[in-house]
Amino acid sequence: MDFLRSLGHPEELYPLVRYRLGGCRLVLSKQDRDSMSDSLQTCYKYLDQTSRSFAAATQALDGKLRTAVCILYLVLRALDTVEDDMTISLETRISMLHNFHTYLYQADWRFTESQDKHRVVLQDFPTISREFRNLTVGYQKVIVDICREMGVGMAEFLEKKVESLLDFDKYCQYVCGLWVSGLSQLFSASGLEDASIGEDIRLSKSVGLFLQKTNIIRDYLEDQLEGREFWPREVWRKYSKKLSDLAKPENIVPAVQCLNELVTNALQHVPDVLLYLSRLRNQRVFSFCAILQVMAIATLAAFYNNQQVFKGVVKIRKGQAVKLMMDATNMQAVRAIMYQYVNEISQKIPLTDPSAGRTQNMVSTIRKLSLSSGPPVSHYSSSIYLLCAMVLAALSWQYLNTNKRQLG
Repeated sequence: MDFLRSLGHPEELYPLVRYRLGGCRLVLSKQDRDSMSDSLQTCYKYLDQTSRSFAAATQALDGKLRTAVCILYLVLRALDTVEDDMTISLETRISMLHNFHTYLYQADWRFTESQDKHRVVLQDFPTISREFRNLTVGYQKVIVDICREMGVGMAEFLEKKVESLLDFDKYCQYVCGLWVSGLSQLFSASGLEDASIGEDIRLSKSVGLFLQKTNIIRDYLEDQLEGREFWPREVWRKYSKKLSDLAKPENIVPAVQCLNELVTNALQHVPDVLLYLSRLRNQRVFSFCAILQVMAIATLAAFYNNQQVFKGVVKIRKGQAVKLMMDATNMQAVRAIMYQYVNEISQKIPLTDPSAGRTQNMVSTIRKLSLSSGPPVSHYSSSIYLLCAMVLAALSWQYLNTNKRQLG
């Protein structure tokens, strides 16, 4: 980390580099660990197990705010696990979703019948709820209110499908817009951000929609295998009689056209993302939020016009993720990243694509916003690229050592 200091990079980058060098494990300092209860350390372990990318982003935060964000995530992850687990009866899931916010004050409540991959957050919910009750009253109120509203919304969509684009926005608001609203309220409650950040519900909603729509596009195949459908019927019905038919090789052309329309729909939220980030004043909060947003735009660029979405998992490369985490430290850099990835999308727009005009219009809008504070040229010295090379070299060395038996 002395190398980072010598280059003058912000201190919030240090734990991010430790995280990447640590083999995708959440790395807490000795001082942090010594100040934590065993149950809180367990909560951070669950955070790492259930979302490594989000765990990485939380490394930009510190102190009580980071713990509040961790607990908010785990509570809503438990709620989401109830929604996703098709092995639980519909009646039971609806009841649990409506009442989940009350479990936070029931010391012994747990659910042991889930078969979901993230079931540990339900099985050991007493550990999470204990740390929730250790938070300040202001943080507790935010988490309870968001949990209550999200549970009701999730239950609503267990009994109906995502038909229209309005339904699509409403569902994404329930499962992610509310989460971002909760984060924003935590930022304000911490005193690190102005009260207006937590009060602007519309802006938080739009930022959440951008993230959730990216997730829903990514999870097409996984949701099909699990019997879930979140792509809006209003869109996919233009291209196929059944949503599942988009995965058939003979339907790949209309499938990609459907995909492109949904990516374009997600891009409409980028202006609000830029506005939201521009209002943040605390460097650590900004870095935390910016990492999530630049990962999303890079992922959408990887999805656009990509047949692989219907054949397997599409992810951005680890080295690419490292560079995004290192770069997204201020608004000029974020605008440059947004400019870069919408340019990538622009270069892939097929002339015959039904959404081509709308996509190009969105690209043009984002380009203009990205240029609003000057040209989107990298302001980093060659040292940042040297640092990225060092990180990538370390990751490669780790991979070779981890897999030396197979390689040998």
